[in-house]
Amino acid sequence: MSDAVVVAGSGRSILGEGVTWSARANAVFWVDILGLSIRRLSLADGSVTRWDTPERTGWLIERANGDGFIAGLQSGFHDLTLPDGGGMAKVTRIADPEPDLPENRMNDATADAAGRVWAGTMPVSCEGASGALYRLDTDRSWTKVDAPYTIANGPAISPDGRWLFHTDTALDTIFRFAINDDGSLGPRSAHVAIDSTTGHPDGMTLDAEGCLWVARWGGARVTRFDADGKEMRHIPLPVSQITRMAFAGPDLDRMFVTSAADGVDHEEHAGALFEVDPGCRGLPTLAFAG
Repeated sequence: MSDAVVVAGSGRSILGEGVTWSARANAVFWVDILGLSIRRLSLADGSVTRWDTPERTGWLIERANGDGFIAGLQSGFHDLTLPDGGGMAKVTRIADPEPDLPENRMNDATADAAGRVWAGTMPVSCEGASGALYRLDTDRSWTKVDAPYTIANGPAISPDGRWLFHTDTALDTIFRFAINDDGSLGPRSAHVAIDSTTGHPDGMTLDAEGCLWVARWGGARVTRFDADGKEMRHIPLPVSQITRMAFAGPDLDRMFVTSAADGVDHEEHAGALFEVDPGCRGLPTLAFAG
């Protein structure tokens, strides 16, 4: 596969995000934050199923124990289940870390090998640094671990579990933190300064070689950086607003990429889900253990 392929039936998300691979379901899930929906692509037969959500939903992560997901909605952390065949997602709130900031929402998250979730928040308006980065532990307690953020994005964990990568899209900088044994973070350090003329940093993931992949909002590409933060290559896409990517498939050698139609309605395939050939393998998807 030399070019980006539009996944048939993936639709036109206003703000596609949160793409994740489920080996259990043999499927790729993603959200449309502004379109208040979740979609699932079955790799078995190529079918796409849609569910509606009661609030803006930034991400969903599988639960290790039992069916369903944990999800980040505008009002905080929730348990989420998806009825067979589509319909309305069922959600139960776990905690709202920002009850005093009703105009904030959750935007992006990842799980680590200890079964914890790392999730960022941001203002719906994308203006003002009222967002933060949180850790949700397996006992379902939460801790604010870093702030402030205007557009918290793309948490990703290194293969050895020692480093957390996170970005504020508004600052065009990817940060790196050491993860301590107790789940606390070391100091924030700048890891990659992004050239915004080729797109702002959005969602991120790492591959099995420890290289960091970054979606480029406004840049029509995903970019691969080596462990030292040096750009290695990029894969072009036919739409500008690229939001996140995930490795998928039994061999984790397929890559699916989300995009947004918001503000670029003139782009034919804006908001579609794409498949590209990453030329490498990803890491297994980790689950929430709470």
